[in-house]
Amino acid sequence: MSPGQFAAKKLMSEHGFTDLSDIPLELIASGLGATVLEKPMSNSDGRIVFGKRKTIITVNSNIEYEGKKRFTLAHEIGHLRMHRQHFLLHNDTDATLEYFRKGNQETEANEFASELLMPEALFKEISDDYEFGPELLRYLADYFKTSITSVAYHYFKFGHHPICLIYSYANKVKYWMRPDPYDHYMKNTTNLSPPEDSVATEYFKTGKIYSKKESKQPIWKSTWFELNSLENDNDFNFYEYCIITQKYNTALSVVWEE
Repeated sequence: MSPGQFAAKKLMSEHGFTDLSDIPLELIASGLGATVLEKPMSNSDGRIVFGKRKTIITVNSNIEYEGKKRFTLAHEIGHLRMHRQHFLLHNDTDATLEYFRKGNQETEANEFASELLMPEALFKEISDDYEFGPELLRYLADYFKTSITSVAYHYFKFGHHPICLIYSYANKVKYWMRPDPYDHYMKNTTNLSPPEDSVATEYFKTGKIYSKKESKQPIWKSTWFELNSLENDNDFNFYEYCIITQKYNTALSVVWEE
């Protein structure tokens, strides 16, 4: 169990919570000694400032989706709970890129936020009842009142159907993740443009964003994975769902096999 997940579980246990989906996080922050403010911020989603007498958490009021705001606040509560002794000012731009980079406070705060908003046991209980697809990710985001990006990462860790994640920024793949073990080997596209026939490339080159109804797009296995000499693309059914964040020019490709 990661330090962030452990800290969130401990906080929930101390206060007798099992599900925070209907509880304003401002109350949690207040109980921990912080005041939460919303105001426009440039190049930042959230900020925490520790003072001798009081702590101020600021959330960017320009964030479009309430689920994203809620995850941002949970992230800052993670810093409040775990990192008070480490720094006086936290200025956090979009933290998605740092999500799975190990050994830093951003990762711990994101893992804390994920567990706080989507408790592992409850997340598994709900998600295991449904087939995987974009509809499930959207349903989970609505249920837990958090961002669909955070749901995708959480599902990668705790979902029953294996998925791969590829994070691209400004038409360059920054990192990719596949389950371990997994039957297919991903192409190493780090620091390269996404494959030409990927949904991610379609967005970066043409600005195409599929509607919810069309968001599950069929792709070839060879788009993101190695195809050996004995395999044929027609023997596989792979799909790509791109979670687009236009503000940051990013695409999180969720790729899976059926």
